[in-house]
Amino acid sequence: MNLTEWIISVMEKLGYFGIALLMFLDNVFPPIPSEIIMPSAGYSASQGQLLLSGVIIAGSFGSLIAAALLYWIGYKFNHDSIFKFVDRYGKLLFIKSKDVKTSLQWFEKYGHRIVFFGRMVPAVRSLISIPAGMSGMPFWKFMFYSSLGTVIWTTFLACVGFYFGENQQLMQQIFSKVSYVILSIVLVLISWILYRRHQRKNQPS
Repeated sequence: MNLTEWIISVMEKLGYFGIALLMFLDNVFPPIPSEIIMPSAGYSASQGQLLLSGVIIAGSFGSLIAAALLYWIGYKFNHDSIFKFVDRYGKLLFIKSKDVKTSLQWFEKYGHRIVFFGRMVPAVRSLISIPAGMSGMPFWKFMFYSSLGTVIWTTFLACVGFYFGENQQLMQQIFSKVSYVILSIVLVLISWILYRRHQRKNQPS
Protein backbone atom coordinates (compact mmCIF):
# COMPACT_ATOMS: atom_id res chain seq x y z
CA MET A 1 0.00 0.00 0.00
CA ASN A 2 1.49 3.35 -1.04
CA LEU A 3 1.11 6.63 0.86
CA THR A 4 -1.89 7.86 -1.12
CA GLU A 5 -3.77 4.59 -0.65
CA TRP A 6 -3.02 4.67 3.09
CA ILE A 7 -4.30 8.25 3.40
CA ILE A 8 -7.51 7.37 1.56
CA SER A 9 -8.03 4.28 3.72
CA VAL A 10 -7.65 6.38 6.92
CA MET A 11 -10.25 8.85 5.67
CA GLU A 12 -12.64 6.08 4.65
CA LYS A 13 -12.42 4.48 8.10
CA LEU A 14 -12.36 7.62 10.28
CA GLY A 15 -14.10 10.26 8.16
CA TYR A 16 -13.64 13.85 9.35
CA PHE A 17 -11.63 12.73 12.37
CA GLY A 18 -9.26 10.96 9.99
CA ILE A 19 -8.81 14.15 7.95
CA ALA A 20 -8.06 16.15 11.10
CA LEU A 21 -5.61 13.48 12.29
CA LEU A 22 -3.82 13.37 8.93
CA MET A 23 -3.50 17.16 8.77
CA PHE A 24 -2.15 17.12 12.32
CA LEU A 25 0.49 14.63 11.19
CA ASP A 26 1.21 16.74 8.10
CA ASN A 27 2.39 19.54 10.39
CA VAL A 28 4.58 17.41 12.65
CA PHE A 29 5.70 14.86 10.07
CA PRO A 30 6.33 16.58 6.69
CA PRO A 31 6.50 13.37 4.57
CA ILE A 32 2.71 13.14 4.98
CA PRO A 33 1.75 15.99 2.63
CA SER A 34 -1.42 18.07 2.76
CA GLU A 35 -1.21 18.19 -1.05
CA ILE A 36 -2.43 14.58 -1.01
CA ILE A 37 -4.67 14.67 2.09
CA MET A 38 -6.94 17.61 1.32
CA PRO A 39 -7.44 17.01 -2.43
CA SER A 40 -8.29 13.37 -1.68
CA ALA A 41 -10.78 14.51 0.95
CA GLY A 42 -12.19 17.07 -1.48
CA TYR A 43 -12.63 14.39 -4.11
CA SER A 44 -14.47 12.22 -1.58
CA ALA A 45 -16.78 15.18 -0.95
CA SER A 46 -17.47 15.48 -4.69
CA GLN A 47 -18.59 11.84 -4.63
CA GLY A 48 -21.08 12.58 -1.86
CA GLN A 49 -19.18 10.68 0.83
CA LEU A 50 -18.36 13.83 2.84
CA LEU A 51 -19.37 17.49 2.96
CA LEU A 52 -16.89 19.96 1.47
CA SER A 53 -17.41 22.36 4.37
CA GLY A 54 -16.78 19.53 6.84
CA VAL A 55 -13.60 18.56 5.01
CA ILE A 56 -12.28 22.14 5.21
CA ILE A 57 -13.19 22.52 8.90
CA ALA A 58 -11.64 19.16 9.84
CA GLY A 59 -8.46 19.82 7.88
CA SER A 60 -8.05 23.31 9.31
CA PHE A 61 -8.73 22.10 12.86
CA GLY A 62 -6.13 19.32 12.71
CA SER A 63 -3.53 21.65 11.23
CA LEU A 64 -4.10 24.37 13.83
CA ILE A 65 -3.94 21.94 16.76
CA ALA A 66 -0.52 20.83 15.52
CA ALA A 67 0.56 24.45 15.03
CA ALA A 68 -0.47 25.30 18.61
CA LEU A 69 1.42 22.27 19.95
CA LEU A 70 4.61 23.18 18.08
CA TYR A 71 4.29 26.80 19.19
CA TRP A 72 3.99 25.62 22.80
CA ILE A 73 7.14 23.52 22.43
CA GLY A 74 9.05 26.51 21.08
CA TYR A 75 7.70 28.77 23.83
CA LYS A 76 8.13 26.38 26.75
CA PHE A 77 11.62 24.99 26.16
CA ASN A 78 14.84 26.93 25.84
CA HIS A 79 16.82 27.10 22.62
CA ASP A 80 19.47 24.58 23.65
CA SER A 81 16.88 21.95 24.62
CA ILE A 82 15.06 22.31 21.31
CA PHE A 83 18.21 22.03 19.22
CA LYS A 84 19.42 19.03 21.23
CA PHE A 85 16.05 17.34 20.66
CA VAL A 86 16.18 18.06 16.92
CA ASP A 87 19.77 16.82 16.70
CA ARG A 88 18.75 13.57 18.38
CA TYR A 89 15.30 12.88 16.94
CA GLY A 90 14.98 15.25 13.99
CA LYS A 91 15.82 12.54 11.48
CA LEU A 92 12.66 10.70 12.44
CA LEU A 93 10.65 13.83 11.60
CA PHE A 94 12.79 14.78 8.58
CA ILE A 95 13.81 18.02 10.33
CA LYS A 96 17.37 19.31 10.73
CA SER A 97 18.75 21.79 13.25
CA LYS A 98 19.89 24.09 10.47
CA ASP A 99 16.31 24.20 9.17
CA VAL A 100 15.06 25.34 12.58
CA LYS A 101 17.86 27.93 12.79
CA THR A 102 17.04 29.23 9.31
CA SER A 103 13.34 29.48 10.17
CA LEU A 104 14.16 31.35 13.38
CA GLN A 105 16.40 33.78 11.51
CA TRP A 106 13.72 34.39 8.89
CA PHE A 107 11.11 34.86 11.58
CA GLU A 108 13.20 37.38 13.53
CA LYS A 109 14.21 39.21 10.35
CA TYR A 110 10.85 39.47 8.56
CA GLY A 111 8.42 39.53 11.45
CA HIS A 112 5.14 37.90 12.45
CA ARG A 113 3.49 38.16 9.04
CA ILE A 114 5.74 35.39 7.73
CA VAL A 115 3.56 33.00 9.76
CA PHE A 116 0.60 33.71 7.46
CA PHE A 117 2.47 32.76 4.29
CA GLY A 118 4.41 30.00 6.04
CA ARG A 119 1.16 28.11 6.64
CA MET A 120 0.78 27.76 2.87
CA VAL A 121 4.32 26.60 2.06
CA PRO A 122 5.15 22.86 2.29
CA ALA A 123 7.74 21.96 4.95
CA VAL A 124 7.85 25.58 6.18
CA ARG A 125 4.50 25.19 7.97
CA SER A 126 6.06 22.39 10.00
CA LEU A 127 8.94 24.64 11.10
CA ILE A 128 7.49 28.14 11.44
CA SER A 129 5.48 27.37 14.59
CA ILE A 130 8.51 26.51 16.74
CA PRO A 131 10.42 29.76 15.97
CA ALA A 132 7.20 31.69 16.65
CA GLY A 133 7.10 30.23 20.15
CA MET A 134 10.84 30.65 20.64
CA SER A 135 10.64 34.34 19.78
CA GLY A 136 7.80 34.97 22.24
CA MET A 137 5.26 35.96 19.59
CA PRO A 138 1.88 36.52 21.32
CA PHE A 139 -0.14 33.33 21.07
CA TRP A 140 -3.32 35.07 19.93
CA LYS A 141 -1.44 36.78 17.10
CA PHE A 142 0.22 33.51 16.10
CA MET A 143 -3.12 31.72 15.97
CA PHE A 144 -4.72 34.61 14.07
CA TYR A 145 -2.12 34.55 11.29
CA SER A 146 -2.01 30.74 11.36
CA SER A 147 -5.79 30.48 11.06
CA LEU A 148 -5.91 32.83 8.07
CA GLY A 149 -3.17 30.99 6.20
CA THR A 150 -4.43 27.53 7.15
CA VAL A 151 -8.06 28.10 6.16
CA ILE A 152 -7.04 29.60 2.81
CA TRP A 153 -4.65 26.72 2.08
CA THR A 154 -6.97 23.88 3.15
CA THR A 155 -9.90 25.45 1.28
CA PHE A 156 -7.82 25.75 -1.87
CA LEU A 157 -6.58 22.15 -1.69
CA ALA A 158 -10.02 20.74 -0.90
CA CYS A 159 -11.62 22.67 -3.77
CA VAL A 160 -8.97 21.47 -6.21
CA GLY A 161 -9.80 17.89 -5.25
CA PHE A 162 -13.54 18.60 -5.32
CA TYR A 163 -13.57 20.09 -8.83
CA PHE A 164 -10.55 18.48 -10.50
CA GLY A 165 -10.03 15.24 -8.55
CA GLU A 166 -10.60 13.00 -11.56
CA ASN A 167 -7.87 14.75 -13.56
CA GLN A 168 -4.62 14.01 -11.74
CA GLN A 169 -2.46 15.65 -14.39
CA LEU A 170 -4.37 18.92 -14.16
CA MET A 171 -4.15 18.84 -10.36
CA GLN A 172 -0.36 18.49 -10.53
CA GLN A 173 -0.17 21.45 -12.91
CA ILE A 174 -2.25 23.57 -10.54
CA PHE A 175 -0.06 22.66 -7.56
CA SER A 176 3.16 23.39 -9.45
CA LYS A 177 1.91 26.82 -10.50
CA VAL A 178 0.46 27.80 -7.15
CA SER A 179 3.80 27.02 -5.48
CA TYR A 180 5.46 29.62 -7.71
CA VAL A 181 2.68 32.10 -6.98
CA ILE A 182 3.04 31.71 -3.20
CA LEU A 183 6.83 31.96 -3.44
CA SER A 184 6.51 35.14 -5.52
CA ILE A 185 4.13 36.68 -2.97
CA VAL A 186 6.51 35.83 -0.12
CA LEU A 187 9.44 37.40 -1.98
CA VAL A 188 7.40 40.54 -2.69
CA LEU A 189 6.40 40.75 0.99
CA ILE A 190 10.00 40.35 2.13
CA SER A 191 11.17 42.99 -0.35
CA TRP A 192 8.49 45.40 0.89
CA ILE A 193 9.41 44.83 4.54
CA LEU A 194 13.11 45.42 3.82
CA TYR A 195 12.27 48.55 1.82
CA ARG A 196 10.15 49.96 4.65
CA ARG A 197 12.87 49.25 7.20
CA HIS A 198 15.44 50.92 4.97
CA GLN A 199 13.19 53.98 4.68
CA ARG A 200 12.71 54.22 8.44
CA LYS A 201 16.46 53.99 9.05
CA ASN A 202 17.14 56.81 6.60
CA GLN A 203 14.48 59.12 7.99
CA PRO A 204 15.89 62.06 9.92
CA SER A 205 15.31 61.75 13.67
